[in-house]
Amino acid sequence: MEFTAVQIATLLNGKILGNPEAVVQALAKIEEGELGTLSFLSNPKYEAFIYNTKSSICIVNDSFEPTKDLPSTLTLIKVADAYASFAKLLAIYDNMNRREAIIEDPCFIHKTAVIGDNVYIGAFAYIGENVQIGSNAQIHPNVVIEENSKVGNNTTLYASVNVYKNCQIGDGCIIHAGTVIGSDGFGFAPDQDGVYSKIPQIGNVVIEDDVEIGSNCSIDRATMGSTFIRKGVKIDNLCQIAHNVDIDRHTAMAAQVGIAGSAKIGKHVQIGGQTGIAGHLSIADHTKIVAQSGIPSTVKKADTLMGTPAIPINEFKRAHFGFRKLPTLIKTIFDLENKVKALENKKNNP
Repeated sequence: MEFTAVQIATLLNGKILGNPEAVVQALAKIEEGELGTLSFLSNPKYEAFIYNTKSSICIVNDSFEPTKDLPSTLTLIKVADAYASFAKLLAIYDNMNRREAIIEDPCFIHKTAVIGDNVYIGAFAYIGENVQIGSNAQIHPNVVIEENSKVGNNTTLYASVNVYKNCQIGDGCIIHAGTVIGSDGFGFAPDQDGVYSKIPQIGNVVIEDDVEIGSNCSIDRATMGSTFIRKGVKIDNLCQIAHNVDIDRHTAMAAQVGIAGSAKIGKHVQIGGQTGIAGHLSIADHTKIVAQSGIPSTVKKADTLMGTPAIPINEFKRAHFGFRKLPTLIKTIFDLENKVKALENKKNNP
């Protein structure tokens, strides 16, 4: 697909500086741009690249003023927010590459399943009894959706996603390859001999609208009731969400986060990669947790936390500074001990 600078500026409500008929066919990072590509510049530390880029069009902030001569082949489009505008174009580009609405063969669709309009279902997909799939959904190859589950409008499930029975996925969600929704929670009860018996997990998972979940994640069904992933939540690859967890709206977490059972995560929480969160606790809205932290107890007030167990980040930095000096402090203590012993020996043996 080709787009002119005029078309792009119209989409973004931007102002053109240069050739309004400049044409692009692809997107590229500014430092890797080639003739016919579209780039963007929002962070001033990358400004040097714009003076050498080979891109045909570059989206920049209204505030950008070049300090050197720009390439003669480059057209600028000035917008209020270059990063947000480029993200909008990426979304449009991605939407243009959606699969054509078709049901590929072979796949299994139960006769009681209800399929909306304009749906793509890939080969070897399994759609179980009483499943509901909304309009414009994209169900990629090898996806399994078990009985009584629901997938909303405009939702995409990539290859080999597994949705267990009775689970609900809202509108506009994206779930990447290999993720499992509704597997059994880790529930076992030891008897007097220490032998574990399985506790049946009879709840489900409820995923609200506009959620994105990365590849190879596990979202466990509740023991009873529901595990909730609320509206707008973003979950990176390789995350584990245990049974009865409730993640509130617009919270985001990076890869390899693990959240234990029945934890309640607030709104707009940001969780760094490889963080572990204990069960049966709550985390306040707007809390930020630095990567590789451990959260063993409830966080009542929003703060930026770091370490294991996590503490406010400024406290952690001071403690870490002291820890780095520990070898010197230990040597100083040993030296003082030796001096004290020498003085005691001199006193006892004049």
